[in-house]
Amino acid sequence: MKFISPKTDFAFKKIFGSTDSQDILISFLNALIYAGEPIIQDLQIIDPYSAATVSGLKDSYLDVKARITGNKTVIIEMQVLNVAAFEKRVIYNLAKTYANQLKIREGYPRLKPVIALTITDFEMFKEQPDVISHFVFKEKEKLFDYPHLQVEMFFVELPKFKKELDELTSLTDKWIYFMKHTPDLETIPATMETVPELEKAFQIANEANLSLKEFQDMEAQEAAIEEQRGIVSRGIEEGLERARAQLMQEGRQAGMQEGRQAGMQEGRQAGMQEGRQAGMQEGIRAGQRALILRLLERRVGAVNPDVVSRIGELSVEQLESLVEEVVGFSSLSDLMVWLDRAE
Repeated sequence: MKFISPKTDFAFKKIFGSTDSQDILISFLNALIYAGEPIIQDLQIIDPYSAATVSGLKDSYLDVKARITGNKTVIIEMQVLNVAAFEKRVIYNLAKTYANQLKIREGYPRLKPVIALTITDFEMFKEQPDVISHFVFKEKEKLFDYPHLQVEMFFVELPKFKKELDELTSLTDKWIYFMKHTPDLETIPATMETVPELEKAFQIANEANLSLKEFQDMEAQEAAIEEQRGIVSRGIEEGLERARAQLMQEGRQAGMQEGRQAGMQEGRQAGMQEGRQAGMQEGIRAGQRALILRLLERRVGAVNPDVVSRIGELSVEQLESLVEEVVGFSSLSDLMVWLDRAE
């Protein structure tokens, strides 16, 4: 058997966000939020994934949203790339979900708790080794909880999970291993088959069970992710090269003007900082523009110069969003609608 990676947006929604995935999602959330305890007994998946109706456009960064036991809402995101301002995006989506519960003239007592569960394929908190981090509102000095706990954030950093298959002991271990290693497996491990929800998740992830359209969407998303990784790498390399060049220039100018070691040191520091930031940012923007134009050519054909010019004026954040959405475009009109919204 060959399994799809649950890290892609398409696969994550298919496995955890389909109409028949409630039991899978209950087990998954109990494992990651409640340390395997069966706290969640029932849930409702909001806007479930449907292979027959999904267009491929990613209007929201949230991959799955559900209402769980206790009338709480959980928003779940799987993030592969460490994009700019990602940590702010998590807080924004949490706050927006919490605030959007109220309609006009409804009172604050109607607000219900919201939990944000974020799984990342990169390290967010390099200073601490734990795979799962849990954030809540606390008083800074004495660390007591804010009354009426309403918002929580859980982060699962997959690169920090080092256990091998024969070391998995808990339900939490097994689900994190599933998220990290499923594409590397050829059969369902015996230790996973003992958990019905995990065994079912593997069956959904089996490539043989995908339709042709689903397989094509999955391949397109995986290709886009790999090209984005290349963009980031090229941007960093180009940024460092520009930083080195500017460092030498600024150092020489400072030395000539000041004629002192302090001046040269200041020039080096300023050149390194400014050159690295400007170079990396411009390198990433150029790579993103090139990737978008390649993807558009595959999806909708050649793009006229006026449209290319409009794409060139987008910010880094807008380009990142467009890369994620262009995979689902089926015509040039889809792109024009997106650009009109972005302006």
